[in-house]
Amino acid sequence: MLRDKRILLIVAGGIAAFKSLQLVRLLRGRGARVRAVLTKSGAEFVTPLSLQALTEDKVYGDLFSLTDESEMGHIQLSRDADLLVVVPATANLLAKMRAGIADDLASTVLLATDKPVMVAPAMNVRMWLHPATVENVAVLRERGVMVTGPTEGDMACGEFGPGRMVEPEEIVAAIERALGEGETAAGPLSGRSALVTSGPTFEAIDPVRYIANRSSGKQGHAIATALARLGATTTLVTGPTRLADPADVRTVHIESAREMLEACTNALPLDIAVCAAAVSDWRVAREAGQKLKKDGNAGPPALELTENPDILATLSAASGTRPGLVVGFAAETETVVEHATAKRLRKGCDWIVANDVSPETGTFGGDENTVHLVTETGAEPWPKMGKDAVAARLAERIAVHFSSNFAA
Repeated sequence: MLRDKRILLIVAGGIAAFKSLQLVRLLRGRGARVRAVLTKSGAEFVTPLSLQALTEDKVYGDLFSLTDESEMGHIQLSRDADLLVVVPATANLLAKMRAGIADDLASTVLLATDKPVMVAPAMNVRMWLHPATVENVAVLRERGVMVTGPTEGDMACGEFGPGRMVEPEEIVAAIERALGEGETAAGPLSGRSALVTSGPTFEAIDPVRYIANRSSGKQGHAIATALARLGATTTLVTGPTRLADPADVRTVHIESAREMLEACTNALPLDIAVCAAAVSDWRVAREAGQKLKKDGNAGPPALELTENPDILATLSAASGTRPGLVVGFAAETETVVEHATAKRLRKGCDWIVANDVSPETGTFGGDENTVHLVTETGAEPWPKMGKDAVAARLAERIAVHFSSNFAA
């Protein structure tokens, strides 16, 4: 609960601003006191009257309002809160925050505050992936600004990709964690450390070509988020994806399988390792230093392949630093349970999450998954569900595993 916690909600100008109204309802329902700052562009999407009715407090918007300054100056407004939350955080406002620009009430309050700040970005996919925005967000993270989302999905502009604001319920959960009122503060995995691998790996053929696979990283990223929500200190090692880094998770970006293995071993010792990445089994034995040229007379070049390191087997066999629970993934297209059962024994891991990635299932790149949890006691089929739900269920099973071992 957030009883008597003071939230200063800054509503900026984006189509996702309408979700701020639901966010206020949820926060008030948990006992929080909410005061709102509405930007001029934000007022194009929601009205001051709507926010005032839901917050039961004055809505602030004008930096040069004599009345507002006499009743509640912007310096006091910026500091009379336990947490400042920007919903939605537009590319423009993020850029102002990074540069320290203070040309309206919202940006002035954010510059003048001495309290923690959380932002929930929302913008077009190309804006989110633009190098300027990527750099701005990275700098803000370094300064301690908490970033929740965005997620991947359909945009109001008709495009699809990362940039969609997370739902109000997820923002509330992030606020609870930030204020020490959520699962992270006393979650069942508090005090535990976890490693999750996610996404594909890219294995270079030459400076412009590579071997890869169709993994989107959605399942691995969701698992990292779910473990963090249960209190685990979580590191995500991810290959190239189009996904945003999860909130409250340390994220390490890599490209090749060898880089992923190095990042994983550097993270040891750990309590939990979940290897959800679709690691390329092979790489070229000799990477070309220059772009390979097409020669019509000689035909295509012969590529000699060599095996990549086995990350799951390496972690499972780690001497002295082996995680207490090692979970692998088996992406199969036939006899799923049989292949996964054999893989668990071959790799030496504790559990295998087996999923069917045949083209007709839509698992690769999709939002749903149908899995079997394979342990030493057999295979447990799970119903088809969203990848977030699969992640939450797996995280809960991991928590039960550790609580049972502790009790024993």
